[in-house]
Amino acid sequence: MTLVHLYKELQPADTFDIRLPHALSTQERQLVTLFYQPLTGAEPISLYLTLWAEAEQMKTQHQSHYYLMNVLGMPIGKVFEARVALEAIGLLRTWKKEIEGQRSFLYELARPLDADSFLKDPLLSMFLFSKIGEQAYRKLRQRFILPAREASYKDVSRAFIDVFKPVSTNIPADLQGDDGIKGQSQKTYPFYFEQFDFGLLQAGLSEQLVPSSLLTLEVREAIAKLAFLYHLTALDMQKVVILALDDDLGISLERLRKAAADYYKLTVSKEPPKLARVYDTPSVEEKAQMTKDQELQHYLETTPPVQVLRDINNGKEPLQTSVQLADSLIVQHGMPIGVVNALLEYVMLTTDMKLPKKYVETIADHWVRKNLKTAKEAMELARQEHDKYTAWKNKPQTPAKSSNYTKGRTTNRREEKVPDWFYKRNEKSEEVPAETTNTGGTDFEKERQKILDKLGNQQK
Repeated sequence: MTLVHLYKELQPADTFDIRLPHALSTQERQLVTLFYQPLTGAEPISLYLTLWAEAEQMKTQHQSHYYLMNVLGMPIGKVFEARVALEAIGLLRTWKKEIEGQRSFLYELARPLDADSFLKDPLLSMFLFSKIGEQAYRKLRQRFILPAREASYKDVSRAFIDVFKPVSTNIPADLQGDDGIKGQSQKTYPFYFEQFDFGLLQAGLSEQLVPSSLLTLEVREAIAKLAFLYHLTALDMQKVVILALDDDLGISLERLRKAAADYYKLTVSKEPPKLARVYDTPSVEEKAQMTKDQELQHYLETTPPVQVLRDINNGKEPLQTSVQLADSLIVQHGMPIGVVNALLEYVMLTTDMKLPKKYVETIADHWVRKNLKTAKEAMELARQEHDKYTAWKNKPQTPAKSSNYTKGRTTNRREEKVPDWFYKRNEKSEEVPAETTNTGGTDFEKERQKILDKLGNQQK
């Protein structure tokens, strides 16, 4: 599944609330910035800090994701990508509720791992090392890890049962046990170590040499993580476990990590492994395989309306009334962002760069009742209903057959008819003197050519 399809899981009109089970400290803010940001990049951490700030300031945060898009300056696709990155790294848990087609999410922020737990984790520590390099990694260790105790000291701390004794008391049943989050540890992050074949691992190990009692939950999780990191099989990990045995036939996590690294260097590569995301935004090669229509559809699906308005208008800032009109379609009417962008593009290209509010809302009402979900669906419906939409305008226009919008977008459309503004949107504009428009009997082809002249004249 591509990232483009995954974006369908989240739309700007979807609402969210934030749950902050515990206050987060300045020390934890430093951990998030220095340990986690190199792994995820700046955008997921910006989302985390924004949710953190919102949760601390307000008791209820029932808002739409369009708010996050505006605060973070990200399209909805980037917000989704940042969210799943936080989920994968253990800083966020997401809960979804859907009633009558309306989705809402609950975002529960989690504490970052403490520095010691982070640096002892084979996956996270190796990932961080590969991102920041040895020198910066050593500085982080020196800054956050306490120096080892002198060997002459002896631990004389009392245990709980040395100090306290049980007393008879009646505790109400609803106050006993967990609070609905059983098994969730603040010292872990999502990793499904059960996928590793421990049966095959143990089948090749002698019970006398490696008793099954040595494979504790902590050791099993470390084995699974190391196998994932170094891309080793259960048979490979049999050799790693044997190499990790100490003189007393015990297994420590540190020896296990060293044995896995040594085995990888001997059998695979001297270069340390690196972690990459399973999916990412479309590559240059993937974009090259898209048709021009598909490229435009992808752009409309993943770009904030304010940027679309800016690009169509040759880079000029849109009026606030235009931005507010787009916002209301998304927030109040729940229209998908790709559908709204397709609507803005269609209306502006068929009304001489205008956005008549009543006309936009009339078409929007039609599209809402048609339950359009994607920019592709909206563009196809606009072509099919062009004659009807022309009749809805306050001022009659020339028949649809003379409209270049329809000419370039019929069922037998040529892909080169994707509007020039889309390919000129990243170019610097040159001011062109304004021209008067005679809407009485002028061919729409000529009018549209004037628009294209303002947008940069001819296409490359």
